[in-house]
Amino acid sequence: MDILQNHIQALVFCAQSPISIEEIQRCLQESLGMEEILVSDVLEAVEAINERLQEQGFAFQIYAIGGGYQFLTKPEYQDTVSTYLKHKSKKKLSASALETLAIIAYKQPVTRSQMEQIRGVGCDYAVQRLLEKELIEIKGKADTIGRPVLYGTSQKFMDYFGINHIKDLPQLKDFATEENTIGEAAD
Repeated sequence: MDILQNHIQALVFCAQSPISIEEIQRCLQESLGMEEILVSDVLEAVEAINERLQEQGFAFQIYAIGGGYQFLTKPEYQDTVSTYLKHKSKKKLSASALETLAIIAYKQPVTRSQMEQIRGVGCDYAVQRLLEKELIEIKGKADTIGRPVLYGTSQKFMDYFGINHIKDLPQLKDFATEENTIGEAAD
């Protein structure tokens, strides 16, 4: 049974999303060469894993979530984890990435050549970083010569900047500018 538990731990650990009982069964049967592994065997093994993790005081356990099983931290560590995630998500974007992101947000859908024309410099690196951070996404291809890729903002962009719709972006009229004056202000 320890062998089964170890293999289940490995599967749950490496899965990027919740792994279903059926998927666990299929993988175990194929890798261990067993004819049939019962759902009850998998459930008993998961329960035994969680008991062992509880006894040894680990900060995580296997939870049933999203139609499958996943390692998650225990609720009592939520504040620590959320602090870490908050700091991680607040990592600043470079000036070039912010400029490129602003162009995409206000001009979307936009091609790379249009961005470069506005900025006056290449945008390859900034676009790549924004794609990696999932702040922008490919929206399709333009109906022009060469069919260049069109970029637009993603849902993660909306979450990152705390807006519900692209219409919520500040407009130029929202920025009050001081009049250029020489000398002291008249009362």
